[in-house]
Amino acid sequence: MKHIIILGDGMADHAVERLGGKTLLQYADTPHMNLLAKQGKNGRLNTIPDGFLPGSEVANTAILGYDLNKVYEGRGPLEAASIGYEMQPDDMAIRCNIVELSNGLIKNHHGDHLTTEEGNVLIKYLDKELGSDRVKFITGIQYRHLLIIKGGNKHIVCAPPHDHPNEAWEPLLVRPEEGYTETDDRRMSPQATADLINTLIRKSQALLADHPFNQGRTEKANSIWPWSGGYRPSMKTLMQLYPDIKSGSVISAVDLIRGIGYYAGLEVIKVKGATGLADTNYEGKAEAALNALRKQDFVFLHIEASDEAGHDGDLDLKLETIRHLDTRIVKPVYETVSQWDEPVCIALLPDHPTPVERRIHVKEPVPFSIWYRGIQPDEVKTYDEVSCVNGEYGLLSLNQFMETFMNIK
Repeated sequence: MKHIIILGDGMADHAVERLGGKTLLQYADTPHMNLLAKQGKNGRLNTIPDGFLPGSEVANTAILGYDLNKVYEGRGPLEAASIGYEMQPDDMAIRCNIVELSNGLIKNHHGDHLTTEEGNVLIKYLDKELGSDRVKFITGIQYRHLLIIKGGNKHIVCAPPHDHPNEAWEPLLVRPEEGYTETDDRRMSPQATADLINTLIRKSQALLADHPFNQGRTEKANSIWPWSGGYRPSMKTLMQLYPDIKSGSVISAVDLIRGIGYYAGLEVIKVKGATGLADTNYEGKAEAALNALRKQDFVFLHIEASDEAGHDGDLDLKLETIRHLDTRIVKPVYETVSQWDEPVCIALLPDHPTPVERRIHVKEPVPFSIWYRGIQPDEVKTYDEVSCVNGEYGLLSLNQFMETFMNIK
């Protein structure tokens, strides 16, 4: 039995009055997701361990069966792995968004959806002006970049910018973690690390305000916002955790997910035209997933678009991303593998909800469906947050999903 996970990042949502009190999954026309639910078995999954914020790095790592208390080091190290930066023992890697600030508020977390090419120009400029033997800026994807601090200390509190839209930015500046007393001769103190990052934030604002890219633009990319830092993680591969996986791939437009895949021992497949937004190359990602599944045992296919639409509070766009996931990902994958001689098990789920009316990740169970040829279906008829409550799998938590999924042979 081969296995493929189709993950719609942030796809789950809340009931919306404008939709007659339905969630977006209930409202959207999703015949192929519903087919998986009707022909398969369903349930809900808690993806966020106690003590962790509902970030994609946490949820996706947990979905793949890892104990976050043992392996979590934040987004920065995962994204460093994805872009090929080999972390040194004294490095702290931290995600570095380019954001838009306006009237003292965080207007958005993405600098008006920068392209990778635009982000590269700005990050190289900042590295030239602010980089040093201790500080290095590295280009990532779109607005998602990397800051390396030699001797930086991860015991700091940073505010994820996508969790604070339209909030004042200055009260959200980095601060040392309370109660942390451990010392390390190789590293700066948490206070010194926080002070350094806050200085870089303020200096970046002065530099980006004068950069030609922002001149004459209504929407600007005018500040860095570092968050979610850590050291090099220590993770077993999925092949070590689940012996039935002999080889596998991860397909995503997001550095974070590619980094998780790298440490999980998966082949990282990059698809031309995959953007992480609603204009992503759905067909290319579906084709890449099917090609990988022909050769390998396991594929993790990640689609980011719904999460970005949720953060932007764009109801119509999020509905569109859900429909596209249904017709341009689920349909071709299901219709193709259902004809193969070798059986394939499909799982469909989000990593966390990103409700359009809140624009942030929330810590709530997500619906999931599991289908393979010959499975005895439960009573669920549609794929959504409400229907899956009645699924036969009930409510699972963390690595119970992967244990259940990989036990299907």
